[in-house]
Amino acid sequence: MNTLKTKSSIHPVGIDLGTTYSCISYLTAQGQPVTLPNSEGELATPSVVLFDGAEVVVGTEAQRNAVSAPERVVTQAKRYIGDPNKCWVFDGHVYRPADISAFILRKLLDGAEERLGRIRHAVITVPAQFSDVQRQQTVEAGIQAGLERIDIINEPVAAALCYVLSEGSWFAEIANDQMVMVFDLGGGTFDLSLVKYNKSEVRVIASGGDLRLGGLDWNKALEDFACDEFSKLSASDPRLDRESMQALSNEVEQVKRSLSVRPKASLVVQHEGKRKTFLIDRERFELLTSDLVKRTEDITKAMLKTRKLGWAHVDSVLVTGGASRMPMIRDMLSRISGTTLNTTLSPDQSICHGAAYYAGMLLSGQRLEKTSLNKEATAKLSKIKQQSVSGRALGILIRDMESGERRPHYLIPANTPLPCAFRQKFGTVIPNQKKVHLYIVESGTSTQGEHVELGECLIEDLPNESKVGSPIEVTIRYDEQGLVHVEAVDVASGKSAKTSIVRRPTAAEKPPQPAPPVLDEIESSAVSIVDDPSISTETPVIVTAEASPSTKRKQPVIPDLNKQPVKKSKRPVPTSQAGPVLRKTVSLEEAERPIPLCNKCGEVLGDRAACSACGTKAGDRRQSGQSQKRKTSKSSQPITEPISGVVHVSPKKRPQLRKDTQE
Repeated sequence: MNTLKTKSSIHPVGIDLGTTYSCISYLTAQGQPVTLPNSEGELATPSVVLFDGAEVVVGTEAQRNAVSAPERVVTQAKRYIGDPNKCWVFDGHVYRPADISAFILRKLLDGAEERLGRIRHAVITVPAQFSDVQRQQTVEAGIQAGLERIDIINEPVAAALCYVLSEGSWFAEIANDQMVMVFDLGGGTFDLSLVKYNKSEVRVIASGGDLRLGGLDWNKALEDFACDEFSKLSASDPRLDRESMQALSNEVEQVKRSLSVRPKASLVVQHEGKRKTFLIDRERFELLTSDLVKRTEDITKAMLKTRKLGWAHVDSVLVTGGASRMPMIRDMLSRISGTTLNTTLSPDQSICHGAAYYAGMLLSGQRLEKTSLNKEATAKLSKIKQQSVSGRALGILIRDMESGERRPHYLIPANTPLPCAFRQKFGTVIPNQKKVHLYIVESGTSTQGEHVELGECLIEDLPNESKVGSPIEVTIRYDEQGLVHVEAVDVASGKSAKTSIVRRPTAAEKPPQPAPPVLDEIESSAVSIVDDPSISTETPVIVTAEASPSTKRKQPVIPDLNKQPVKKSKRPVPTSQAGPVLRKTVSLEEAERPIPLCNKCGEVLGDRAACSACGTKAGDRRQSGQSQKRKTSKSSQPITEPISGVVHVSPKKRPQLRKDTQE
């Protein structure tokens, strides 16, 4: 047994939970990142899970058996995390993407604990474009895997930390700020960030990317080409057989890697006892995937254009992620940037190394006596500051008075430095009012994307004997890890009101009910935030609302993370989820005004002072709230209790998930 295994020291541990491969690393006592092998001695573990009867197999062995038993194997679970309509059924048990991720994390932890001993805290990387729901489910997967505390860091930020701490400011003094573009093309996602850094700070300026673009899409183009060519010769399509497609999937991955180092490669297709070999060269591969390369190019150019920056502002282009090895990607980046690319980092391990650095920064900041880092490494890491940006806009639902449509009113725009918050003052409309309802939303992953409804903010138990127009200050914030928090306080009494994010159950668990009302009437007004110890004083709070054009596309359901229990066991257990039905996105200007609420149930009144929840109509001018003149004022009361960056999952009983058809 390795001598590093100890029960008395806390090791900084970082995990890259990838779509196709995952890895784990830690910092040595001197502050150097080291990738830890799994139990088979591999530094990278395939993110593949095989359900072999009562046994769950993860990694290379599962990948080998994928051809013989494709119906028992789960791959690419990360692409579906946060999607409540995606699950797998094996032997009567239902597994969600978070459950599959928990098995992968447990595999990594088992290998690492053989060397380090028990691991209770780790930093897990996520794409910058992950929503609050996807981040929460990543945290939940870590808890199911046996971790007690999980911190989150965006993948491009982790790559930037690895670059800065291993290359520049760790060893040398940097006179001026440097700007680096992190181009992270992994197996399942594409992340892009502009990062400024110096000897003591790593700060994200902007982020972008595509959660549905990665090396797997290049594989799919090769698979389609091979199947089309095979069908021309044999009049049968391999796409109709799961075993044939799993074998072809493994073959295509190897061909893609070969074409990154050789001009030609042979692609073998086996189906229905027939075997065909096709010779494919790099030129044909580039032609087949030219649209994918164009998508990465457009996203890269758009991010610079949005920030009104040119390539002259970028000092270095840092490429990472396994798929960034493809010559077509590097040629495109060199062409549009006009500079030599920085390829010093390992595409496979730089992100988990950056996560380990971040774990070391967190431990150094806490000044723990039992940390495994020596004094010199602790002193260096404690001096480094890291700041990311919000990947998505955050706000509330309102109603357009002219069209009657529901619209997201974004209070915090995308790419706002984290942590950030927006405080808005609302007024009660009846004496002794007890409840206020808000609906929290995040923007989609693109300007055309649909918004995501995170849940309801239910503010209850307001103080007794309150007057009409009593101000309620509601604060919506992103913390350092991009997680959402909602707070409320009654200004008149100084007492805090109870707040919670309530994710409504799906139709399968609850009878159909009328859609909840939203904010009816608002006017333009800037709102500023006061001093807050958890929010950087150097970061202005931006209140300009940004919204996306409307779309007719059917929206998915977001899972109920507030109903997930803590399961600290060596084996993750499959769970269920519920969530609200989403609505379409349109634009609206920012605003602030007291909100008229129903005197009976506390819901927001409709256009004609009628409650759409209980049907009650307002009987006087006070209840309608539309004929009164109320004053609005800027917030003057500071937030007294900062939000913690540690995520805790409430140990409540989970409802039974419906058993969907196995895919």
